[in-house]
Amino acid sequence: MDVFRTPDERFAGLPGYDFEPHYTEVDGLRLHYLDEGAGRPIVCFHGEPTWAYLYRKMLGPLVEAGHRVVCPDYAGFGRSDKPTDRDWYSYDRHVELVGALLEGLDLTDAVVVVQDWGGPIGLRWAVENADRAGALVILNTGIFTGRVSKGFLAWRDFAAKNPDLPVGFVIQGATTTELPDDVVAAYEAPFPTPESKAGAAQFPLLVPTEEDDPGAAEMREVVEGLRRWEKPALVAFSDNDPVFPFPRAGERFVEWIPTVAEQVKVEGAAHFLQEDRGEQIAREILRFVG
Repeated sequence: MDVFRTPDERFAGLPGYDFEPHYTEVDGLRLHYLDEGAGRPIVCFHGEPTWAYLYRKMLGPLVEAGHRVVCPDYAGFGRSDKPTDRDWYSYDRHVELVGALLEGLDLTDAVVVVQDWGGPIGLRWAVENADRAGALVILNTGIFTGRVSKGFLAWRDFAAKNPDLPVGFVIQGATTTELPDDVVAAYEAPFPTPESKAGAAQFPLLVPTEEDDPGAAEMREVVEGLRRWEKPALVAFSDNDPVFPFPRAGERFVEWIPTVAEQVKVEGAAHFLQEDRGEQIAREILRFVG
């Protein structure tokens, strides 16, 4: 298997990001994660085509409030190794690898924060590891069981036609904030070549759009796990996301999860709401776990 490892110098001096990298090896791949602070753990699952950098605005407030914050990079993303064969990537493989990474971190009563593809991956980890997950924070995501929005289908079509995914363009187009050039470059840092983007390019194509597509049955099991969830959960969606439109996308989680009465609206934010309103979301989380 051919694997691309992004040179370390690509990550030097990124704006707002001075966190120490941590690594573990799983199935011959070096996987990266951030591990900051001490206290009740908060595990943040990123989406696509982002990486741990997406959570940088939330890390400071959460750590200062007495939490340990863990942000893993999936295989193919961030500082983790990147297999270059797109067919290597699957939903099950992402779940298995990040689960193996988290297995060694001694997590108890973890607050699981998910967004975008972090939803199917992180929520599956939470329901399958309910002895280690103590609460859920669900941001702009969905569980894909065969029905998707028109906005997502447009994004999937774009990704299928652009294997050399323009990562910075995608991030900028999914925020309300006009990102500085150095921030756009930071999102692009892990992906200097077309081959390094195999995982990012493949993610949209892993979403099941029919009920019998690979992954659909597993995601239906996640939904059933959420229906049985008895611990606290927070649902917060932004008001300007065509992929997961407010309020409809968040209402599905309100309907599924018995411990959620209503969703929080994050105003003035788009799909990558951690970039647009990271500090505000951190405050919402701290109030929630209060």
